[in-house]
Amino acid sequence: MTVYQKDIEDIEALKQQVGSSWDAINPESVARMRAQNRFKTGLEIAQFTADIMRKDMVEYDADSSVYTQSLGVWHGFIGQQKMISIKKHLKTTNKRYLYLSGWMVAALRSEFGPLPDQSMHEKTTVPALVEEIYTFLRQADARELDLLFTGLDNARIVGDDARAAAIQTQIDNFETHVVPIIADIDAGFGNPEATYLLAKKMIEAGACAIQIENQVSDEKQCGHQDGKVTVPHEDFIAKLNAVRYAFLELGIENGIIVSRTDSLGAGLTQKLAVTYQPGDLGDQYNSFLDVDEITEADLGNGDVVIKRGGKLLRPKRLASNLFQFRAGTGEARCVLDSITSLQNGADLLWIETEKPHIGQIAGMMNEVRKAVPNAKLVYNNSPSFNWTLNFRQQAYDALVAEGKDVSGYDRAKLMSIDYDETELALNADENIRTFQRDSSKEAGIFHHLITLPTYHTAALSTDDLAKGYFADQGMLAYVKGVQRREIREGIATVKHQNMSGSDLGDNHKEYFAGAAALKAGGVNNTSNQFDEPALSSR
Repeated sequence: MTVYQKDIEDIEALKQQVGSSWDAINPESVARMRAQNRFKTGLEIAQFTADIMRKDMVEYDADSSVYTQSLGVWHGFIGQQKMISIKKHLKTTNKRYLYLSGWMVAALRSEFGPLPDQSMHEKTTVPALVEEIYTFLRQADARELDLLFTGLDNARIVGDDARAAAIQTQIDNFETHVVPIIADIDAGFGNPEATYLLAKKMIEAGACAIQIENQVSDEKQCGHQDGKVTVPHEDFIAKLNAVRYAFLELGIENGIIVSRTDSLGAGLTQKLAVTYQPGDLGDQYNSFLDVDEITEADLGNGDVVIKRGGKLLRPKRLASNLFQFRAGTGEARCVLDSITSLQNGADLLWIETEKPHIGQIAGMMNEVRKAVPNAKLVYNNSPSFNWTLNFRQQAYDALVAEGKDVSGYDRAKLMSIDYDETELALNADENIRTFQRDSSKEAGIFHHLITLPTYHTAALSTDDLAKGYFADQGMLAYVKGVQRREIREGIATVKHQNMSGSDLGDNHKEYFAGAAALKAGGVNNTSNQFDEPALSSR
């Protein structure tokens, strides 16, 4: 017996118990409403999606070709439309997630207006956005099921038993739009207690995976900008523990922590690590500092010194009171950060790089995997990279390494449109196309995400419309560039009233009031112009 059928029978039995006062209640309508509201709380969503991610991680360990992907979203509607499109084109949401970018929260969702990515936005915005996204995804479930229920009713009315049975099978095997969200908690927004409290709010809203970075919280910078400052490992481990305690307190025992290191681009630390003996974790952290060997006579007022191997070492300190790491130590620090995080409760890694280069990523992950063989990476396929230029330069360098003639190319100007149809450019584009597949195989990348693609797509589509509509194209810019494409490509929003829940509301009115229901979807509803019969008759 399916869940749908069991709900019908359970409500029918309950009606018999209650008696005639429930005569107006239709058990199948109740079953439909239950199907449309599968998830009652954010914690149910967090558990459901954590189970998905854990299953996917196990499958990736067995076969690196089954990596996962996501696109960053900044509004529930954007996330909803993404998942509707995935189901339409790919027929399943399997291995497709959503990413919640702290950058986009800062740039688009703060009450202060657009902000730099420096943890300046209201921290409550992140759990609020998680909840908003899942509200829209659940609404997508309700809408799609409502269309199936309407189709089922129509098939029954005309006596088409085969079609009714086929639609019922779709209902019984319905795949939800609710998928895992990897949610950005930045550097934790304060001390470990603040991190714990915020993590709880995010989990309660439905987040099953929380990404946290090892930058100092009060000096946090965007991962692709300068001036990043890291914290000693013990400080970061305390925040990993805080997130784990939040998961455990709320009963999500398999919640996922994504540990991000910004050490590759971070040349500064706010403080020296505490060390008790040579070679311990604090000593390893301090060993990367840029220091001058001094004698006691060289000590100046207020100097901070480290004693190592019988020598006095004075770390180079800036006017900001920050300490400087030695140049060229970034990759080694990333490896140490990653191993340490995995050995202290993290589940997945995130290494923020300055370019998309498989060899560089694999070099670090191979070192990590010597200590933790099943280490897996979440990788930022960042819009901060100039992908065209990076991959054309990599293709150029490969030709040089092979001894090929590159006299027809200027490496500094490879972005030029003049090169678009050259062999070099076409090879670069093919390497971009296969980057996710190849790096998942060679560099241990379990999850590929683009942090803020929908920020860029919103700007680009708006520019396309504005440049024609406000010029000589007028309404044709909208009709040709938007509506006609929506109709022909089957974009759900062409019937925006249906998308916002009008038909769903009509059906509820009929459940509640029967024939007396005042419905919006009558013959005078202009949305009927987009129905299939109306389109085919024109």
